[in-house]
Amino acid sequence: MTMSARISQSAFDGSRLRVILLLDLYEGAQEQFLDAYEHMRSKVASVPGHISDQLCQSIENPSQWLITSEWESALPFLAWVNSEEHIQIVRPMHSCVRDTRSMRYSVLRETHPERPLAPKEAEAGLQKAARVGVGVTRHALTFTVKPGSESKVAELLADHKSPETRIDGVTRLHRTSLFMHGNRVVRAMEVEGDLLATLCHVARQPEAQAVEDAINPYVEQGPDLTDADSARVFFTRAALPAVQHVTAGRPQPDHLRRHMLYYPAVAGRGLEMARFLARQDEAAANDPDSPVYASTVFQRDDIVTRQIDITGEIDADPAAALGVKGAGAAAELERLLDGAAIGVEGSLDSERNLRRLLAHADMMPVTDRRSADS
Repeated sequence: MTMSARISQSAFDGSRLRVILLLDLYEGAQEQFLDAYEHMRSKVASVPGHISDQLCQSIENPSQWLITSEWESALPFLAWVNSEEHIQIVRPMHSCVRDTRSMRYSVLRETHPERPLAPKEAEAGLQKAARVGVGVTRHALTFTVKPGSESKVAELLADHKSPETRIDGVTRLHRTSLFMHGNRVVRAMEVEGDLLATLCHVARQPEAQAVEDAINPYVEQGPDLTDADSARVFFTRAALPAVQHVTAGRPQPDHLRRHMLYYPAVAGRGLEMARFLARQDEAAANDPDSPVYASTVFQRDDIVTRQIDITGEIDADPAAALGVKGAGAAAELERLLDGAAIGVEGSLDSERNLRRLLAHADMMPVTDRRSADS
C-alpha cells in the first residue's frame, strides 16, 4: 500500500472507497428514477469490486435523493464508472435529474460497537494515514481529432479567451494545461472545490462554448453539442482520471516547467503501466536530487499520461523525466509500453533510445493558463 505523506491523491493505496452521489430530481420524476435505479443496481451488483449500495430519499424534500456505494478500492470503481456499460445503464436516469454532485472518499476509520475487531482486522481495507495537500483536485479529458486537422485544432485551442475561473466563494479553476500528441488532445485541470460544479460552470461560459463549437467538426466521434445527452456521453468517454499525484518533500523551486508525457500501454496493461509510474514517482519524490518536483499520473484503459513539473530542461536527465530512474526500471517500461504506437522501437537500455522515447512521448504544449490569483 502507498504510505508516503507526499502523495495527496491516489487510487493505489488499497483502501475501501465510499462514493456519494447527490441528486436533485425534476418534479414528478421520482417513480421513473426509481425504476431506472432498480435496473442499474441489478447490473452493478455483479461488478467485481462492488460491495454495496444504498438509495435514499430526503425526508424533507422529495426531489432530493442520495446514492451511496462502497467498493473494495478506487480502481474497480473507476473501471466501472468509465465503462461503456455504465454509460448505457445510467442513460435513462439523465432525463429525471435536474442536478447532480458526485463525491468519492477513501475509508480511514470506522466503528462497529456491536462487533469489536482486533487491531489488525480493524485496519483491513482502511486508508492508513490522512493525505496532506493544498485542496486541489486534478482531472483530465482526452479525445482525438480527425487526421490532418491537428494544426487547425491546435490554433483554435491556443487562441481562445480564458473563461471566468471563479465559480463561487470556495470553488475555482486554478489551472488548465492543454497538450497534443499527434491527433490526441489532453486537457488537464486543477480545481479548488467541487470538480463537477467547475466543469459545468466552464461549459456554460461563452468563451468555452465558442471554442467547443469551433473544434467540434474536427473531433472524431464528436458530440452533438445541442443535445445534452450526447454532450454528456462524450465528456464521460473523454474522462481521463488522475490516479496519483505526488509532490517532492522540498521547497518548491522558483521556476518549474510543465510537461505531459504520453505512455500508450500494451493492450490490457494500462493499469499496470499507471501503477509502475506511480511507484517511480513516489521514489522520485523522496530523492532530493530528482529534477521532478511534482507529477500526476492519468489513466483510462490503455491510455496513460504523466504530467510533470520539473526544474531545468526535460532532456537534461531523460531517465528521471520518463520516470525510469533506478535499476531495471527502463526494462519494465519497455515491457509495458506499446512503442509502435509512438514510433519507438528497440531496447531502452541505452541513453540514446531513452532520449528518442522522451522526444516522442513529450506532448506538444498548446496552452497553460492559470487563474489570476493562483
